[in-house]
Amino acid sequence: MRTLTHPHLLRRVFVWELPVRVYHWINAACILVLVATGFIISDPPAILSGKEAYQNYWFGTTRFLHFTASYLFLFNFIFRLYWGFVGNKYANWHNFIPSNRKFWSDIMNVLKTDIFMTQREPETTVGHNRLAGLTYLLTFFAFGLQCLTGFGLYAAMSDWWLPNLFGWVAPLVGGDFMLRQIHHWIMWFFILFTIIHVYLVFYHDYVEGRGELSSMAGGWKFVEEEVFDEADKAHEKK
Repeated sequence: MRTLTHPHLLRRVFVWELPVRVYHWINAACILVLVATGFIISDPPAILSGKEAYQNYWFGTTRFLHFTASYLFLFNFIFRLYWGFVGNKYANWHNFIPSNRKFWSDIMNVLKTDIFMTQREPETTVGHNRLAGLTYLLTFFAFGLQCLTGFGLYAAMSDWWLPNLFGWVAPLVGGDFMLRQIHHWIMWFFILFTIIHVYLVFYHDYVEGRGELSSMAGGWKFVEEEVFDEADKAHEKK
């Protein structure tokens, strides 16, 4: 990985549009709430109290927070799918779907540079690198599965038409028990992804000095002129 040493050669580039940044932080907040409340719902602690049941509604509040975050997560996810078609070139689906051999070649370069550290290949992407793009594509599939399994579980206890649209999911996988297991396994995928994601953001921000961390707040990155020109040409070829 190359550390930037010539700040006078950097160009300030607007990468992440406001809708992408809002989506990112809403998604992060939803996952945090869903994981915390999900753990409690799956294995509720025994809280002994002398109060009447109606005076101690903490578990109902926990479920309410989980369901509220679920709806917000679902609609936020649908919005991001839409924005992949109408957003700028850094938010477009071309960044996530492996469509040619160069995409896979770039993934190998990132693996050698970031993971195995066997080469010092300069970064030639402005938005997501190819490995990150493929990883986010997998997370989109995980988001979709988590929505299916979550609302599939909710369908059995709701009278509203939206959760009832998912009533077919439980029979498809063999019942609520297996559905709950799948829902729980995908939650661990989110936990592991979050840990790795946060680490890599701080790592790239420190090593490259491109403003990786602050870019998801303000939208701007600082990119070397030759890198920006090379990435711009690559986008024009698509």
